[in-house]
Amino acid sequence: MAARRKLTLTTEILIAMIAGAVLGLILNLTAADSAFVRDVFTAGIFSVIGSIFVAALKMLVVPLVFVSLICGVTALGDIAQLGRIGLKALVFYLFTTAVAITIALTLAGIIDPGKGFVIGDGSATFTGKQAPPISKVLTDLVPANPVAAMADGNMLRIIVFAILLGIAMTLAGERGKHVLNLFTDLNAVMMKMFCIVMRIAPIGVFCLIAKTFATQGVDVILPLAGYFVTVVLALLIHALGVFSILIRLVGGLDPIMFFRKMRAAMVFAFSTASSNATIPVTLDTVENRLGVKNSVASFTVPLGATINMDGTAIMQGVATVFIANVYAVDLGVPEYLMVILTATLASIGTAGVPGVGLIMLSMVLVQVGLPVEGIALIIGVDRLLDMMRTAVNITGDSVATCLIAKSEKAFDMDRFKDPTAGAIEGDVPAASTARAE
Repeated sequence: MAARRKLTLTTEILIAMIAGAVLGLILNLTAADSAFVRDVFTAGIFSVIGSIFVAALKMLVVPLVFVSLICGVTALGDIAQLGRIGLKALVFYLFTTAVAITIALTLAGIIDPGKGFVIGDGSATFTGKQAPPISKVLTDLVPANPVAAMADGNMLRIIVFAILLGIAMTLAGERGKHVLNLFTDLNAVMMKMFCIVMRIAPIGVFCLIAKTFATQGVDVILPLAGYFVTVVLALLIHALGVFSILIRLVGGLDPIMFFRKMRAAMVFAFSTASSNATIPVTLDTVENRLGVKNSVASFTVPLGATINMDGTAIMQGVATVFIANVYAVDLGVPEYLMVILTATLASIGTAGVPGVGLIMLSMVLVQVGLPVEGIALIIGVDRLLDMMRTAVNITGDSVATCLIAKSEKAFDMDRFKDPTAGAIEGDVPAASTARAE
């Protein structure tokens, strides 16, 4: 009798996610007030192991993005091509973000979440911050201290420094090639390190999901069901509708194959609720599973994790309508246009970390004259929605990467069509070695 086939890593992660959600809900429903469960499991085992896993992923982000981007820039050779890729990425990200928030506002206008909602005692508060001026966003792009930018994890500054260093290495000729050899070897080592971290992925995902559901449960969702359902529907329409249309019509690719290969990356984004922490997984997926060359992926993926936040924009649109209804404030067409513009621009330079959507939302509310305190009403369900919208965010990054790579003839169609490409049964996805054809 043939030996039983081992489960793929993606399958193991999906099983771990479902098991974690079930266990978390059981603990929440049966032992929510138990100090033992809270101290030993929720704040103990689940929190510690989940935090270690997320920290391990974040540990890889800066060196992997820095090294991979340098390899990608030098592989292009043509500096003009780098400019084209950057312009295409920026236009695509801003366009899809604007489309996302338009979908959210339209759907929210139909469902009208928050109508008749009764505000509590008003004791909950949320302190927001003003949107930074465009001049500051632009000047902050250039790192005065590259080492400090890496230590702070400032992705935009890291991207700028890596691009400049890659260009300088290209222009330096033979001497630059000697330095490139070092970075090529470092990239192979970093991807091997990524594979090591991925081996504990099912355990880490299980603990993260179990902690979230054990803490949140379902009670926190019920009072805000209209808001919650509207956001989820908008996320699904954008991810399965808009992205599928773009993949099929613009890229000529099979959306089903795309989403099939994106499952693992989407699960990671869902469990970590951080686009930045998911960068190593997203890079590995678009290169080894989807067939994008490193010269494109190394630039568009980290850039997208920093400025492309379609899922977050959707939350902001629905939340704006919800809070306006709760406070009985009528929003007109100018206010809706302001929401679209502010939410789109606010995504630039905002870190892809858990909870950042609330900070961005405060900027939007200030622009349309709504009370920032209204954010306190949705904080209870934001963690679950944050996980969902992060999955949409990284999916948008991957769609853009595939479409841009096809337009630049840096896409391997045979690899995309091969359902087993980049995946090893019972093991981690094959490591990238900066394929720079």
